[in-house]
Amino acid sequence: MKQKFDDLALFGGPAEFPQPLCVGRPTVGDRSRFLERLNGALDEQWLTNGGPLVREFEERVAEVAGTRNAVATCNATMALQLLYMATELTGEVIMSPMTYVATAHAARILGLTPVFCDIDPATGCLDPRAAEAAVTSRTSAIVPVHLWGRPSAIDELEKVADRHGLRLLFDAAHALGCTYQGRPIGGFGGAEVFSFHATKVVNSFEGGAVVTDDDDLAGRLRSLRSFGFGPDGNSQRTGTNAKMSEAAAAMGLTSLEAFGETVLHNRANLAHYASELAGLDGVQVVTYDEDQSPNCQYVVVKVDENVTGIHRDLLMRVLAEENIVTQRYFSPACHQVEPYRTERPVELPHTERLAGQVLALPTGPTVTAADIRRVCAVVRCAVGQGPVVTDRFRQGADRAPVRATR
Repeated sequence: MKQKFDDLALFGGPAEFPQPLCVGRPTVGDRSRFLERLNGALDEQWLTNGGPLVREFEERVAEVAGTRNAVATCNATMALQLLYMATELTGEVIMSPMTYVATAHAARILGLTPVFCDIDPATGCLDPRAAEAAVTSRTSAIVPVHLWGRPSAIDELEKVADRHGLRLLFDAAHALGCTYQGRPIGGFGGAEVFSFHATKVVNSFEGGAVVTDDDDLAGRLRSLRSFGFGPDGNSQRTGTNAKMSEAAAAMGLTSLEAFGETVLHNRANLAHYASELAGLDGVQVVTYDEDQSPNCQYVVVKVDENVTGIHRDLLMRVLAEENIVTQRYFSPACHQVEPYRTERPVELPHTERLAGQVLALPTGPTVTAADIRRVCAVVRCAVGQGPVVTDRFRQGADRAPVRATR
């Protein structure tokens, strides 16, 4: 294991891992069960257009969310876009900047204006006071994000939305299976959106779903995802093609069956990281409230350069050279990237501080305790000698190209 900075691959030492150890490797589940489902779809020759596997997947997701309806889509970006369409949003939409850019892009592509507000530095989620201060006569909705599966300040945001007559719609991409005050994430606001991207705790290759107790809204969503067709097969409104395929649903069902085991493994991984990095000044492992049933999809650390002497980005580079593939979830924040940075410049100090520090480390069912010890040894080596590593790097020593990531 790495002990001296000269041991680091960035400065000529051997890489810690021969193959990339990545954030968000897919949770496949029982491969034979997946192939059985896929073969069944091939035998039935029903591969899309709301087949039995999609309907079953929707039922299962609705059970987890505690809602009457789940409307599956080809991906979560389209799920958000359909939800914005189905709720007939106009003008401005207040949202958290600490999210994947799809949350904003799905609104902007419909002609809506994302309005970014600062976060609560304790949770990383949208600050209700900042959201209320941003309400104007053009505001039609608030779209908070349950960051890394941590629930937003739901009660306070509901009050803000009610006071101003606004839609409240949640981006719950990371929050499948999590809870708020004993209730499953999924049934809050007018609707919530889950992601089943390959990197998520449950994956359907690509996929998403809108969950809601509003039956009329669910009906509009089902129409919109299928060209605007109604139950009679005729076009009722302008829609698009956002259907989930049977192959995706087969993967989703199989991955969902492994969900409980995956969460337990993720929680153990988080505990291993917290133990291995305990006492390392300037590096804080983000923890979760057990009362909120965290799925621990992400292991996120915050790296304070003022304490460590090494910037998060350089630590990320050090890890990449060791074949440890990390991610900056989410950095830069949405308001710091185009087109939002130019169109609507705004300073959000809490967001910018957090975005400059976060780093997601590898976790998931294929990451072992031994892997975590080796990852943390590299982190301790680099951070424990942060000023030296930074100076050596700035001098231009041994700057090999970063290893391939995905």
